[in-house]
Amino acid sequence: MSVTGPRLQPVLFERSKPGRGDGKVPHPPKDALDRVPSDQLRAAPPALPELNEPEVVRHYVNLSQLNHAVDTGFYPLGSCTMKFNPKLNEWAARLPGFAGLHPEAPDEIAQGTLQLLFELEAMLAEISGMRAVSLQPAAGAQGELTGILMIRAYHRSRGDVERTDVLVPDSAHGTNPATATMAGFRTVNVPSAPDGGVDVDAFRAALGPRTAAVMVTNPSTLGLFEPRIGELLSAVHEAGALAYMDGANLNAILGRFKPGEAGFDVMHFNVHKTFSTPHGGGGPGAGPVGVGETLLPFLPWPRVLRETDGSFRRERPGERPTSIGRLRSFVGNTGVLVRAYAYIRAHGTALAEVTNDAVLAANYLKQRLAADGSYDIPFGRPCKHEFVASSTSLRKETGVRTLDVAKRLIDFGFHPPTVYFPLTVDEAMLIEPTETESLETLDAFAAALIEIAAEARSSPEIVTGAPQTAPVRRLDEATAARQPDLRWRPMTGRQMPCPD
Repeated sequence: MSVTGPRLQPVLFERSKPGRGDGKVPHPPKDALDRVPSDQLRAAPPALPELNEPEVVRHYVNLSQLNHAVDTGFYPLGSCTMKFNPKLNEWAARLPGFAGLHPEAPDEIAQGTLQLLFELEAMLAEISGMRAVSLQPAAGAQGELTGILMIRAYHRSRGDVERTDVLVPDSAHGTNPATATMAGFRTVNVPSAPDGGVDVDAFRAALGPRTAAVMVTNPSTLGLFEPRIGELLSAVHEAGALAYMDGANLNAILGRFKPGEAGFDVMHFNVHKTFSTPHGGGGPGAGPVGVGETLLPFLPWPRVLRETDGSFRRERPGERPTSIGRLRSFVGNTGVLVRAYAYIRAHGTALAEVTNDAVLAANYLKQRLAADGSYDIPFGRPCKHEFVASSTSLRKETGVRTLDVAKRLIDFGFHPPTVYFPLTVDEAMLIEPTETESLETLDAFAAALIEIAAEARSSPEIVTGAPQTAPVRRLDEATAARQPDLRWRPMTGRQMPCPD
């Protein structure tokens, strides 16, 4: 049995025919190469495939149809909010005044973009309850680093250099410990309580004079809002530390909870998750950071400022000496920020409805699976925008694991959810339906999971051998990750495939 299906085609190099790519229209002058300086000419023609235009177009269109995307099907990727985004915002980001603006353009001819960035900062500050926002970080992980670097600068400005620890609950995002380590801190893990929240006693025991900060994901990666957040934040500040909130799950609390008003000192926004940018595969993204009054002097520069005459400008070098400096070039990933601006302006004060629908969808799907009983639902209390299901009982009964269930979902036309994360739940599936999916889609997804559990009991080989209908079958993922094949080369000798 081959691991590849019939929808896969030869690569362009294998389809190439000598001389087929010479038919340029209009034809170049015969002496075209004679006009190029000899030291600029190649010693040999580039090793490019030779095909006609229809073959090239069909090849790439076929490749695009092999991918699963949020435009083609349900994408319940927990902790990432892979929701459908309005195409209007794509149009806005491509407007020539935004897309064609040179990053080195002087402020005088960039007033529209600067005004948009200035207003977006104010919108995000209002949404989060923070004092001010920097749009500069390029993604959520860089937003985390920005927040922790500001906390480090704050403690150093007070001469408090003995604070070397950052507390990270085990239900936080996996990048949190890495961020603290990159900033030179020691990560201290805090376990979860049986209800999925932070273990308050363990949390208080870990706090002390060496604690610089606490990084909390709220709602957590278990899809649960921390009910003791006020108590935790009070303890943090009593210990002289600062509180950082990972805003990756902001989609669950829009219009319902403002981290700044709750007592968080700093947070980042994944605007590409919450406020409309199709993302995945490493980008594009943006990770603005909001701060309270304590960290305001340390925000990255340049911020966008409004002058008394109503015009806008970027901060000048050295204008704010307490700043931690740049985190990336220019003012941030502007295309993503334009989409976020358009999304927020379109929703206005109705942003809370986004949260309402996302939370309703997640709890509906959770209850559908809990009522069937084919999967374990580890936490009984209502979730926010995502929830955890587990295949532990199914594995013990049939030998079918979460990875098998995820692969089989592909045959039903669904992208698998996040699997084996969070690490605190055995055989975990982290499912996030988002607010943009219909009731019919949610029912079809629940029915697929229930049917897969039935298959596992009657014909487990169907599930363990999945996917059965995808263009690519089950691969050796460990080898693919460790030894990625990123370049095509013609096969020779023992590399040649054997007939099936």
